[in-house]
Amino acid sequence: MTENFDRAPGAGWNRLKPSSPGLGEQDGSRLPKTGEGDSKASFFNQHEPLRQPRTSPPLVENNNLSGAGDGRRNIKTHATQSYYSTPGQMGGPLALNSRLSVNAPEFYPKNYTPYQESTYDEGSSSYYPEVTLAEMVQEFLNHLNSSPASFDLEIESITATLNEWVTTEETLEELVDLIYKQSTSIPNFAYTGARICNYLSHHLITSSPSGNFRNLLLRRCQTDFEQREHAMKANEATQKKFHSYVLFLGELYLNLEVRSRKGPPTRAEILLSALKSLMDTLFSHPVDGNLICAVKLLKLTGSVLEDTWKASRKTHMDELIQRIENVVLDASCSRDVKQMLLKLVELRSSNWGRVHAASASSEATPDNDPNYFMNEPTFYTADGTPFTAADPDYSEKYQEILDRENYFPDFFEENGSAEDYDDEDEMDPEIEEAFEKFCLESEMRK
Repeated sequence: MTENFDRAPGAGWNRLKPSSPGLGEQDGSRLPKTGEGDSKASFFNQHEPLRQPRTSPPLVENNNLSGAGDGRRNIKTHATQSYYSTPGQMGGPLALNSRLSVNAPEFYPKNYTPYQESTYDEGSSSYYPEVTLAEMVQEFLNHLNSSPASFDLEIESITATLNEWVTTEETLEELVDLIYKQSTSIPNFAYTGARICNYLSHHLITSSPSGNFRNLLLRRCQTDFEQREHAMKANEATQKKFHSYVLFLGELYLNLEVRSRKGPPTRAEILLSALKSLMDTLFSHPVDGNLICAVKLLKLTGSVLEDTWKASRKTHMDELIQRIENVVLDASCSRDVKQMLLKLVELRSSNWGRVHAASASSEATPDNDPNYFMNEPTFYTADGTPFTAADPDYSEKYQEILDRENYFPDFFEENGSAEDYDDEDEMDPEIEEAFEKFCLESEMRK
């Protein structure tokens, strides 16, 4: 085989003809010996320089670089100026030609949107003129919805940003509408939305001829309140939206503070009367969805509503409980919903699970702690009737269980011992035989 091949990228030489193991001839003559002179080069020095990369610029023949009459082939090199050479000076055989330039345009990957620095103009309400108020507020609300624990840490900075954006009556109404829609459409956001409304009602600077933030918010709630009868007769989607509105109004009543210079903050009285009317509407249409919504609302606000009504000597809570009992008896709601209503009545009978006097565990008694028997076990009589330690006949029923189960047989006297034990039940013959066999086999194994 006399053809050429590359042993490494850019290196190649003529393959030798093997005349004997480990030897070869080149061009039909013998190999040169060491020390024969410079006219005969070593075999391993007879190779071309490294081949140029395939991505390099085109190469041209430069015959002037080779010595005249030395019999060597011309070397291919770049006919351009070296990157590191000075202007007008040609680079060597390995000189590089670079197209890099400090003035080259910036490169961005596909589908990448480069950051555009915005210019802030004094008097402008935004550092980002491309972003709208709706997009910014939506981002804030989504962040607080996903991280409600960060509310106390970030609500101040969020309000400061909103004070820069909300400067007109139109932007104020838009802000109220955005927060209201988010609070009545996203599950579990009603509580956070009510807290946002309370904070902004006290710290948002902008006001309009129509009112401040709280005035516009209550007016927005009034709009849906007036549509309550229509919502009861609408489709299922509208009813679910109305139920979300009812629960948000409950959270708003608990969290929205009306501050006064004359005394401590109070709750909005208009929301109190609105909640009473909404519950009357729900119980007037006793279907499962409305009853479930009423139960959730009373679990949320029942204790506060009852205390407020009692302070003004009103019996609204007793009337609501009576309506619940009538629904359980007469309404054609599902069994599970009736069970929820009964549990609600039971919760109210225990003062909504509250303990006014925080007594120590050693001082707790069934009289001052309604949760005294909460963790007590439940027992069952012979006929399957359950009873706990709160049952008046607990001692008698429990003693019947002890007698039935023979936990304390008669042979255990007050000061008796195990020696007084008299085994009335003898061992079955088969069991006795098996036991003796077991003992015998154990002895044989030892």
